[in-house]
Amino acid sequence: MSPKQPSRREFLWATGVPIASGLSGLPLVALPRPLLPNRGGGLPQGGEDSLPIEVENGASPSIRVREAVLFPFDDHSIPFTWGLKLQLVMGKKPGRPNPIVLPHGQPGEPDNVTVRYYGSVIQVGDELRMWYMGAGDKLNLKGGKFLPLYAVSKDGIKWEKPKLGLIEYNGSKQNNIVDLMGGQYGISEHVVIHEPEDPDPSRRFKMVFESFKYHNRLAVAFSPDGLRWTESSKNPVASGLEESGLIKYNGCYYVNGQGGGQYGSGRKMVTFASYDFEHWTEATALSFRRGPIVELDPDKWNSLEEVHLGASLISRGNVILGIYGMWHGTPTSDRSYVAMDLGLIVSNDGLHFREPIPDFRFLPSFEELGASRNAPSVAQGQGMANIGDQTLYWYEAWGTGQVRLATWERDRLGYYSPFMHNPPDGGPPVSLVSCPMKLAREGGRVFINADGLSDEAELRVELLDREFKPIPGYSGEDCVPIRTSGFRQAVTWRGKENLEAFHHPIRVRVLFGGERPEDVKLYAIYVTNG
Repeated sequence: MSPKQPSRREFLWATGVPIASGLSGLPLVALPRPLLPNRGGGLPQGGEDSLPIEVENGASPSIRVREAVLFPFDDHSIPFTWGLKLQLVMGKKPGRPNPIVLPHGQPGEPDNVTVRYYGSVIQVGDELRMWYMGAGDKLNLKGGKFLPLYAVSKDGIKWEKPKLGLIEYNGSKQNNIVDLMGGQYGISEHVVIHEPEDPDPSRRFKMVFESFKYHNRLAVAFSPDGLRWTESSKNPVASGLEESGLIKYNGCYYVNGQGGGQYGSGRKMVTFASYDFEHWTEATALSFRRGPIVELDPDKWNSLEEVHLGASLISRGNVILGIYGMWHGTPTSDRSYVAMDLGLIVSNDGLHFREPIPDFRFLPSFEELGASRNAPSVAQGQGMANIGDQTLYWYEAWGTGQVRLATWERDRLGYYSPFMHNPPDGGPPVSLVSCPMKLAREGGRVFINADGLSDEAELRVELLDREFKPIPGYSGEDCVPIRTSGFRQAVTWRGKENLEAFHHPIRVRVLFGGERPEDVKLYAIYVTNG
């Protein structure tokens, strides 16, 4: 007998890790929890088979995932290190500007004057879908400057603008305008997520947006296909917010951006929360800020180190990556001379964020193609994808617009490397230890993403229990040394690849060794359970 289909209330309370950036089907994003049957709390429908790893890294309740991803820059998932230095990897190299992948449209198209991102990229099946903003020279709106537009791609590089036939522009509906507010009002920004498991087909795409129609306060909408949108009857649902990040994490929706309600001058990242996407908190959480806590006179505004538009959010299950606008104020307070890079922050609860390396320019603004401002500036959008051996992220040149693409080697966003050798006298070895993880069943695997490995530079992995005691059969001596670089190198212990069933949480310990351990760059550890 098939289980009872859950109600919307049951769905909203019971669903777990979301498709935060909407890239369902990619290894980058933690898969959503299946729907719970009509019972209280506990595991998702399908039991521990659905999300079999419980990660104890500070989230409350502990997050459950299909694959735990341990990044060096997530110090809650890897809290213990010895002799290791953290380094992040920039998404641009000097002398090699990132390409423009979505330029201005052709004459007569709704984006022939301006292309702004301020949107999202989501994978649905084998197709990448982009929601962005544009303005054309035939624009006629009741309020606002930009229309919500749509593009699709197979590889994230070549984008097509489908003829949707929804909204008339320049005497024709053969354009890529999505149906939001009947095409009568413009928007200032918008973020879209996809929840294919929502029992209501009309609400499987969700959007937050800012529009003149709702006096630039936070508004929400729902769609069955991401193209035809129904506004909530409760709009506006919260006070003004210039948003760039939306996620559902541990059953709760969070939207962030730059907004009010927190003391001190300067832009800062604040977050609203909701459990049903329509009833949002009136108060905000201060999720991340930069610069001093001061109150400045208006003639000193725009002069601080600030957070522009909050942060776009990408869920990896046990950790959320945030790409935030790194606003560099100018003493003159003239916004046309303000430079902006993009920085990296992380969270394990969707509400509180920290910066692994303060003020590191994760995606610097220098040498942007076609940039026209006095100072180089870029702005974030939501959506990151692992495709083949690359990680892709889309953004725009602030003020100039046009969507650009930054790439990294797959999941190689930051790494640990030794700054000391292992002592010959038996002192602490160069190593790291993860947080506890509880695996629901046997058959788990451990993989390593690392570079610089050789006969003279190796990694060994051992398993510990919660109390840091070695687990017999999984010691560093039992481990076959990993001496070959790769994005996903399997760990084995004397012929054993799969982990046995453990009745207690485990920790992963990685030891750096060989004659040249300083050559090693460890980018990620993956723990699976079937």
